[in-house]
Amino acid sequence: MVRRLEDLAVSLTLAAMVLIPMTDAALRATLGVGIAAAPLIVQHLGLVAGMLGGMIAAREGRLLLLSTLGENVLKGRAQVIARVFTAAVGAVVSAFLAVASYNLVQSERTFGKILVYGIPVWAVEAALPIGFAVIALRMLLRSVGPAQASAPDVGPAEAGPHVHLTAIAIAVGAVALIGIVPDPAARLFVPALAAIVIATVLGTPAFVTLGGTALVLFWANGTPIASIPVSHYSLVTNPAIPALPLFTLAGYLLAESQAPQRLVRVFNALVGRFRGGPAIVTVLVCTFFTSFTGASGVTILALGGLLMPILIGARYSERNALGLVTGAGSLGMLLPPCLPLIVYGIVARIDIKQIFLGGLVPAVLMTAVTAWWGIRQEPQGSIDRGSSAVGAQVTTSWAEARAALWVAKWELLTPLVAFAALFSGLATTVEAAALTALYVLIVEVFLTRDLRLVRDLPRVLTECGLLIGGILLVLGVALGFTNYLVDAEIPSRAVDWTVSAVHSKLLFLLLLNVFLILVGCLMDIYSAIVIQVPLLVPLGRAYGVDPIQLGIIFLANMELGYLTPPVGLNVYMASYRFGKPVPQVFRAVLPIIIVLHIGVLLITYVPWLTTALPRWLAP
Repeated sequence: MVRRLEDLAVSLTLAAMVLIPMTDAALRATLGVGIAAAPLIVQHLGLVAGMLGGMIAAREGRLLLLSTLGENVLKGRAQVIARVFTAAVGAVVSAFLAVASYNLVQSERTFGKILVYGIPVWAVEAALPIGFAVIALRMLLRSVGPAQASAPDVGPAEAGPHVHLTAIAIAVGAVALIGIVPDPAARLFVPALAAIVIATVLGTPAFVTLGGTALVLFWANGTPIASIPVSHYSLVTNPAIPALPLFTLAGYLLAESQAPQRLVRVFNALVGRFRGGPAIVTVLVCTFFTSFTGASGVTILALGGLLMPILIGARYSERNALGLVTGAGSLGMLLPPCLPLIVYGIVARIDIKQIFLGGLVPAVLMTAVTAWWGIRQEPQGSIDRGSSAVGAQVTTSWAEARAALWVAKWELLTPLVAFAALFSGLATTVEAAALTALYVLIVEVFLTRDLRLVRDLPRVLTECGLLIGGILLVLGVALGFTNYLVDAEIPSRAVDWTVSAVHSKLLFLLLLNVFLILVGCLMDIYSAIVIQVPLLVPLGRAYGVDPIQLGIIFLANMELGYLTPPVGLNVYMASYRFGKPVPQVFRAVLPIIIVLHIGVLLITYVPWLTTALPRWLAP
């Protein structure tokens, strides 16, 4: 019952985030009067959707991790111990975040500020303490790990009560210790940070690492811990944040329909007859989907089963085919309207349209070098260019190309709908995202009828909410950690030290790439953006690096992070999807990582690749 209510709540919230901007825009265009405070309503719905999605992600055991050591390396008793410890640490941190959020809500109640239509602000902010409290409970109840995930209807007792009780005992003991030890902020500072570090390595969620570190630092500094939910609230109600779930929803609707098959057919008909055609098809289709979902792992799961047979049928080796599908999954990260571009623009305070324009040419470059590698790997004479080879799915018929284009016409128009809304000046970023989501929904539900309104749409909305919830949890608490660094003047000190030690802009850019590659190996992209960007933007400014170019350099390196263990999500997704060991997947994708490094160096040392379009098309 609770599961259904949560799924329904997040579905209705996301649906409202699509319909309110569209209704407001339609009323303004026709009657000259819109919905009062519509943007403000949508922003706060984003807060609600984020916390609901975080609760669902905790329920399903799919919160974003910084390390997968506990699940992928440890076995047997060691794995159980890791689960218990990470669950206990996660529950304690989540509980303190709930307390801090409750303090925020109580403070807002005294002011009595009204959001809109008589609804007080504190009533919406109450989603924070409720959400963190539920997440804390669920982390304890899921301390048995995947066993319960595979059987969600199994209750805590059947799943392993001794494991739950152990995690609960550790969590309660940690809280009690804080109350017993004299001067706990000083005496427990190092042990608390050590516990968080160990839990991070063993696989506690990323928001626990960042939020827990922020809690300990604020606690030791004597700063009220309510500062963290204040930062969380300010970020998730940012005017541009609602674009994240809306563009993601469009991508998920495409991925859950038959659009992948139609697009594979289109690109196959157009380029399949050329040398390396199957590789080009793989790269183009993966880039398209990742640009909308913002989740390259989703691209691998949705398209891997379609693309691997095409590559194998064209006589690519299994290793090269595996590497190409895995590597191509992250290519859309620089292509609008991908989520990391939006998040970077928000954190770095760059106009979203400018960062979108800055990413276009680099996205084409990274796609081109990957396709080039794929073309080079195709065995000579692997396909008879004059025939239609069933195994390789190749055709030279222009009639087939026209037929494929006609069948996929609605999906092919999706980027045009998004770009026209974004750059026409007739819609805000959020309205453009809502229009794109609504357009795709109409196409897949009513035109192609791939998705059923009642049967499929709630499931897709819930999945979208889960992803966004996990991301917003990380972004919100990470901003609290970042604010601590700013208050401690860490960015300004880093700028002073770097400028005094590194005198060449070229050397700075080289060191920046090395640093970002390491960051990409160790952190998920959203945590890295919120933590590292406030430090790097002043550094880039000191060396005269255009902020848009700096952003694209940052994100291009983070693309490589998706392909590099221990955090490389694409490697794990491909391992899961194709049943291959992680080391085997990494070896397969290593040549593409090397090729993509060439693209990153070109983006780094040829500034006009990122700055030309924003300057030419600047409003």
